[in-house]
Amino acid sequence: GHVTGVQTCALPISENGVAKLKVLCARSMHVAVGALGRRFSDQTGHTVDFDFGTVGALQDKLNAGAIADVLILSAAMIEKLAKAGALESKTRRDVARTFIAVCIREGAPPPVIATPEAFKKTLTQARAIAFSDPAVGGSAGVYLADLFERIGIAPMIREKGSPQQTGAEVARRVVEGKAEIGLTLSGEVASVEGAVIAGPLPPPYGQDTIYCAAMMSSSREKDAAMAFIAALTRPQTRELWQRAGFATPDTSS
Repeated sequence: GHVTGVQTCALPISENGVAKLKVLCARSMHVAVGALGRRFSDQTGHTVDFDFGTVGALQDKLNAGAIADVLILSAAMIEKLAKAGALESKTRRDVARTFIAVCIREGAPPPVIATPEAFKKTLTQARAIAFSDPAVGGSAGVYLADLFERIGIAPMIREKGSPQQTGAEVARRVVEGKAEIGLTLSGEVASVEGAVIAGPLPPPYGQDTIYCAAMMSSSREKDAAMAFIAALTRPQTRELWQRAGFATPDTSS
């Protein structure tokens, strides 16, 4: 079998002090990370080449031998890669926290979702519910499919649920009025105009995902990679993260 170039070729090395960084990043963070990447490039002259994908898709790429300078993935995946020796574990930083959000159309009355009972009743009474399709392999879709089974509403969701390919599509269905309620990652809701977060899932259903950045052992641009990770986690980035639907790891909101 012929091995494709991407797995075997080394990462490009910088010319005259300017680095070309390759970054693999969870798709739900593309708005915030893209903006911070542009800011980093403007300030340093380094270029950043992003590959955004679902956590499942990126896992497949890494299993197939893909290499990058920096990875921005769920804490669980970073943990696994650190154990496998693919990362410099000392470079690991918590970057942002996302949660599965209940999404409604801007101006719609806020749903009652503070307790498990209220949340279940709200879903039962909703005309249509959009949510992330577990078949796509995103963390929210997989988690929600399991939750629906666990709380006994899977048959009802099959009747009036509307699985979507991306979190942004979930929010769009809500804005269009095709669904009253959307369930997807908070970061995805914030990227769609007219969609707002009504709140997280009620405890104990809530599921926070911490995303971490770390440098891969294969990186030949160690200084630039570390500078990029630092640029993602500066205190002054907090507002940008919040606008994109994320909490910074050190805040409870």
